[in-house]
Amino acid sequence: EVQPVESGGGLVQAGGSLRLSCAASGFTFDDYTITWFRRAPGKEREAVSCISYNGASIQWPDSVKGRFSISKDNTKNTVYLQMNNLKPEDTAVYYCAVDQITRCSDNYHYYDYWGQGTQVTVSS
Repeated sequence: EVQPVESGGGLVQAGGSLRLSCAASGFTFDDYTITWFRRAPGKEREAVSCISYNGASIQWPDSVKGRFSISKDNTKNTVYLQMNNLKPEDTAVYYCAVDQITRCSDNYHYYDYWGQGTQVTVSS
């Protein structure tokens, strides 16, 4: 069974950086597309960034473009979300979602496998 596990969250001041990791087992990693979602308290789940099975990537919110980037290491079954110039509005639990789809989607219904999340808190 596919079992994603997120790590790398923490407390950081505005303007700082974090790198989140999503490690997974139970599947051939380079056959899957991985998307980072986030959920802030009192707000709806939001798709942040995706990397497809073939390496194509996207960041959906205008607020993260130019600040966040996504990459993966198939040999380590790990996807990374590099977050720079963090802002208080980035504070959320960040989730890694995985499924065998051929292009990135911001529709959470397309993803069957989810990690438990990692907390990112950005102070002002």
